[in-house]
Amino acid sequence: MSVLRCGTWRLTLRPGMALLALAGAAAMVSLGNWQTRRAEEKLALQQRVDAHAQGPVLSLPAARVSAADYVNNRVAVRGEFAPRHMVFVDNRVLRGVPGYHVVTPLRIRGGDRYVLVNRGWITAGPTRDRLPEIPTPAGDVVVEGLAVVPPERVYELAEETGPEPRVQHLVLARMARRTGLELQPIVLQQTSDAPDGLVRAWERPDSGANTHRAYAVQWYAMGVVVIAIYVGLNLKRGNDDA
Repeated sequence: MSVLRCGTWRLTLRPGMALLALAGAAAMVSLGNWQTRRAEEKLALQQRVDAHAQGPVLSLPAARVSAADYVNNRVAVRGEFAPRHMVFVDNRVLRGVPGYHVVTPLRIRGGDRYVLVNRGWITAGPTRDRLPEIPTPAGDVVVEGLAVVPPERVYELAEETGPEPRVQHLVLARMARRTGLELQPIVLQQTSDAPDGLVRAWERPDSGANTHRAYAVQWYAMGVVVIAIYVGLNLKRGNDDA
């Protein structure tokens, strides 16, 4: 054990405690660095997503496609809506107002395959006993939107099995079973205009980079606290060597 002196202050260096404090601080700095790297990775991913969203419009064929080739890209498709299979995705809030996302399958021209089109948001109205009436364009239409892939697994108490057009989650496999339709592995968030009264204000997904940055700051701060505690416990004022 040694002592460092500075004026009337003395810092007692206890090797065991010092090594423990340094190891703890190093571990927390390492965790902070890991969170920083994760933030950089998420930011780079978001930049790639934004670049795709600003890229050329891809045409969606009737043949089955790979979701990876279309996800986060602007996509155009020609076909005819199937309003009998329209569903209302519940508990979708826009600017603090509860409502629904209206999702309608569209039969792609030139084949028997469909793509789900999230046509936009509408308020739930004064009573939940009655769903809103949504006009659907008839005949051949061209829809443009952003291709997304909804999660395959969702948290719920029980899976929806009935014919009720109101659903809690949009799950592609479940929609395929429900409708009996062959679906493309993507959903289009419609961005093109249509006279249907729906609001198409799609929120930019959060990359999570800021969350990782916040965690990194916390880990760095904890590393500083460990060193501060060690110094606080071993720094004394006075000339006594005891």
